[in-house]
Amino acid sequence: MTPKARLIASLPIAVLVTIALFLTLAALIRQQGEVQLSEDRSVDINVTRQIKETRTDANLEFKRPVLDQPPPPPPVTHDVSFRPTVTGQLGELPDFSKTDLNIGAAFNPDRDAQPLVRIPPQYPSRCQNRAANFEYVLVQFDVTPEGSVVNAEVLDASNACFNRAALRSVERWKFQPKVVDNKAQPRRGVQTQITFQLEG
Repeated sequence: MTPKARLIASLPIAVLVTIALFLTLAALIRQQGEVQLSEDRSVDINVTRQIKETRTDANLEFKRPVLDQPPPPPPVTHDVSFRPTVTGQLGELPDFSKTDLNIGAAFNPDRDAQPLVRIPPQYPSRCQNRAANFEYVLVQFDVTPEGSVVNAEVLDASNACFNRAALRSVERWKFQPKVVDNKAQPRRGVQTQITFQLEG
């Protein structure tokens, strides 16, 4: 039997049941209307709050609360033997005039370019719809003797949409320049990988 057929078959039964209930309730209301109550059964409920009056005596003295007393200070000792005695041993100072030291032999002032300021890249919103959760751009650049980045170029990228953001970030970096024989030198061919990751 389809749902439509069930609805059509049950509709007259529902109407008959509703009319029967209506007539039964109407008959009960008529019978209750004829009954008269002889007594008044109303209930009086008082919900006002009762305030108790407290007796005040003007002759009572006000007593301050007793505060906790701090503990007494520790006793002072005047015993001289209580202090520890310190004894020292004197020794001879080493004589460096007879030794042949070459301090410059172990110290090399030369160094490679070191990053000072690395500004993280801005995630480009235009790339968000067509990007994976993790993207990278491999960048190569040169560092001038002043510590600035020049000649930045992209060597490899997982998504070309991020190339411009990676280059902009790297061009704002600052370095300690490469030092050879106490002179700042240009450093060529520095490579670094810039990563972009979606949060969430």
